Amino acid sequence: MSMTQQAAPAVDTPPAPGPKQSDGRTRQRPLALRLLARPEVGVFLGAVAVLVFFLFAAPPVRDGSSMANILYQSSTIGIMALPVALLMIGGEFDLSAGVAVITSALTASMLSYQLTMNVWVGVIVALLVSLAIGAFNGWLLVKTGLPSFLVTLGTFLILQGVNLAITKLVTGNVATDDISDMDGFGQAQKLFASTFTVGGVNVKITVVWWLAFAALATWVLLRTKYGNWIFAVGGNKDSARAVGVPVTFTKISLFMLVGFGAWFVGMHQLFSFNTVQSGEGVGQELIYIAAAVIGGCLLTGGYGSAIGPVFGAFMFGMVQQGIVYAGWNPDWFKAFLGVMLLGAVLINLWVQRTATRR
Repeated sequence: MSMTQQAAPAVDTPPAPGPKQSDGRTRQRPLALRLLARPEVGVFLGAVAVLVFFLFAAPPVRDGSSMANILYQSSTIGIMALPVALLMIGGEFDLSAGVAVITSALTASMLSYQLTMNVWVGVIVALLVSLAIGAFNGWLLVKTGLPSFLVTLGTFLILQGVNLAITKLVTGNVATDDISDMDGFGQAQKLFASTFTVGGVNVKITVVWWLAFAALATWVLLRTKYGNWIFAVGGNKDSARAVGVPVTFTKISLFMLVGFGAWFVGMHQLFSFNTVQSGEGVGQELIYIAAAVIGGCLLTGGYGSAIGPVFGAFMFGMVQQGIVYAGWNPDWFKAFLGVMLLGAVLINLWVQRTATRR
C-alpha cells in the first residue's frame, strides 16, 4: 500500500513586537513643560517668589494685619483685573476702565445727595450707567471695526472730562458731598465696604468678593459655552463667526462685564470714604491691564485664565505694601511695576512658543 504524505499548511507567525515607533507628533512633553504652558503657573511662581522676598526684606509683612492689608490692596485691583482679563482673552482691552470706576461712584453719590434719595437708587442708576458705557464701547467697536485702543481712548478722555466738569457744576467742588448720613448708606456699606474678623485680624469684604468673582470667572471660562466663545473670538473672530459663535454679542457683553467691575469697585470706594474725588482713576486702567498681562493674558487675545490675574493682582498688592513695610521710598513701586510687566511679557512669549511647539 503506497502512502502519501500531505504537507501541513504554512502558518505565518507575526514578528515579535518591537519598541513603539513615534513620528514626533504624538510624543508627550515633559510634565514640567506642560505645567509651564498653563497661563497661571508662571505668575504663581512669581507671586510666591515676591512673597518670600518681602517676608525676609520686610518683617512687618509676617504680621496678620499686614497681610490682610496686602490682600485688601490686591482685591481692589483684582476685582477689576478679572473682567479686564476676560476682555483681553476675547482680543480687546479697555483704556477707560480706570475713570469708569470714578464715573460710577460720582453718579451714585451726586444723584443720591442732590435729589435727597435713598442711596440704593443712586447705586442702581450707577450700575445702569456703567453697563451702558461698556455696551457703547462694545457696540462702537463692532459697528466701526476700529481698534479697541482708539475706541476706549476716546471714552477715557470723554469720561475724564465729564467727571471733572459735572462734579464742579453740581457741587461747586472737585469732590462730592459726604453721603454717610443718608438713607440706605449702612446697608450698602455692609455689602460693598464692610469688615469682618478672622482670628483677631480685620479683613475687608472685598477680599471675599474678589475670590468669589475669580471662582465664577474660572467656571465660566472652563465649563460654559460662553467661555468657549470668549476664547474663540479672541483667537480668530472670523473663524469663530463661521462656526456659529455670536461674535457681536460676545464682544459687547465682555465690555459690559468691565462696566460691571467698574461699578462694583466704584461702589466700594464710595462707601469706604463717603465721598469721591472726581480727578481720580487716571492711570488705574494700566494697573488693571498690567495685572492681567502679568497673570498670563496675551494682548493678542485667545489665551489666558481667570486665576492668573488673581496672582498678578496679589503681586501688585504685595509690592505696593511691601515697599512701605520695608521702609523704602514708595516711588520705587512704579519701577517694580515696569520690571514685573516686562518680565511677564517675556515669560508669556516663551510660554506661548513652548505651548505651540510640537
